[in-house]
Amino acid sequence: MSAGQSTPTPDRQPETEPGTAQPIPTSTSPVRPAGYGNAPSYPVDGPETTGTGPTAGATPERKVTRAGVIWAAVVAALVLLILLIVFILQNQEQVLVKFLGFEGSVPLGMALFIAAVTGGVLVAVAGGARILQLRSNAHRDRARQRR
Repeated sequence: MSAGQSTPTPDRQPETEPGTAQPIPTSTSPVRPAGYGNAPSYPVDGPETTGTGPTAGATPERKVTRAGVIWAAVVAALVLLILLIVFILQNQEQVLVKFLGFEGSVPLGMALFIAAVTGGVLVAVAGGARILQLRSNAHRDRARQRR
């Protein structure tokens, strides 16, 4: 066994030096010993693992999950929708809008909302076209590498 590694006893406690109650010194991240066939060595999860677990007085590190990210996005979208509704309700004055020979009277808030959505759609179309271009280039490169 290499220096810094120890084999836990069946009760998951590190081995002690013969004749003493002192544990054999180990590295900061215990590793499974070699000899498990082709199994890779990796840190052992357990109470003796140091450096990755919570320490006394420290808050544990929170894990980011997809569900958490989606929940945060939904909350942010709801807040933006509420702000948008308030904006539209506060801007109800009728304005004359002219576009490509068409003419009409619409509430100011709605006209600005339509303009913002149209701009967003144009940005999404340009971004989508660029993504498709990059994917087709990557596909061509992979095909060249296979040959």
